[in-house]
Formats: sequence, C-alpha cells, structure tokens
Amino acid sequence: METYQVVETFVSINGEGTRAGELAVFIRMKGCNLKCTYCDTMWANEADAKAVPMTEEEIYQYVKKTGVRNVTITGGEPLRQNNMQVLLARLLKDEELRVEIETNGSIDLTEFAKLEPRPSFTMDYKLGASGMEEKMCHSNFSLLNTKDTVKFVVGSRQDLERAAQIIEKYQLQRRVSIYLSPVFGAIEPEEMVQFLIEKKLNDVRIQLQLHKIIWDPEKRGV
Repeated sequence: METYQVVETFVSINGEGTRAGELAVFIRMKGCNLKCTYCDTMWANEADAKAVPMTEEEIYQYVKKTGVRNVTITGGEPLRQNNMQVLLARLLKDEELRVEIETNGSIDLTEFAKLEPRPSFTMDYKLGASGMEEKMCHSNFSLLNTKDTVKFVVGSRQDLERAAQIIEKYQLQRRVSIYLSPVFGAIEPEEMVQFLIEKKLNDVRIQLQLHKIIWDPEKRGV
C-alpha cells in the first residue's frame, strides 16, 4: 500500500466553498511548493513538520469512523504527495463520501480530472498579494466543471481587478462556483462588495472564512 504524510486529521465545519458550514472530515497533507505571503498553514509546509505516515486504507477507515460524508483533502498542497490517485480512488469508491481536493492552482490537474468518479476541486488562483501568481497553471481552467470551485484570495483593489480579468478571460461564471475571500486583516469585505456592484459581477460570491470567525484565527484543528 501507498503511504501519505499526514500532519493533521480532524472533524469540523467547512470554512469556505460550496459546502461552507457543513460538517467535514479534514485530511491535511504535509508540504507545499508555494510560499504565499499570507499562508495560514506554513507550519504544515516545513520540511521538519511532524507528520504521520498513513496508508490509503488507514485514511479511509479514519474517515468512515467519523461518520462524516464530506471529505476535504488539504495541505499544504496535497497533490504533491506521491500516488495521490490511489488514495482518491479508495475514497471515491465509497459512494457515500463526497471528496473535495483543495489545491493551490500550480499543480496540473489533468491526471486527477480523469478519475471516474472524480473528486471536486477547490482550486485557488493566487493573485498579486500572494507573491505566487507566476506559478499558476492556467491550463487547469479547461478541466474544471460545475462540481468545482475557483477561489481568489484578495488582499487589495489590484487583486480584485486581476480576479475580474481572470473570471472574464476564462468565462468562469458559466462553468464553476467562484468565491472571493479577503486576506485576513488586509482588506475590508465592504470594499469587495462595492467592487462587485461596480463591476456588475454576477454569480460571484464573497466568502469569509468561517473557522476564523468562530475560533481564534491561529487555532489549529478547526
């Protein structure tokens, strides 16, 4: 069996995305290939981060034991783990589970999108505030569908303008769920609402991270 480097497992609510507020079981993988300026899980990305090797069967059994149907595979960047298709296939084999991958937008999704059934993707597009926009894999936009979400984490008016450009260029409103989320403490949500009004951006949602409102923003395991 394959093994995966898992830094955290827990049950909470989805803090963002189309199932925000719903219970979810989280599997957080070690490591990331990006270093976003506002990263709130940098501790999980370090080479010396404490991790537990778990097989796909151990992860599946943990998920089932929780009794929770929504499964969020996150990180770090989970798709950097070797043979992630094996784990996804094991989870997706169970028709009761709804499997979501949170990915940072820099990893080619081609092989993962071929899975049948396939997971849903919540894909970031990193804007200027992240310092990582040049790492984005634009070809991924052609692989996404109505099951998927594109999330723009916004830290400035310039980020809002860029997000609107990307939404228009790839005609995302017709194909995916779209969320704008503020960099915590960097931009006021009110400014983001005014931007949507100004640009007449239909079918775009502003979303605050629920877990940072309910709990201390630095709290882990939520």
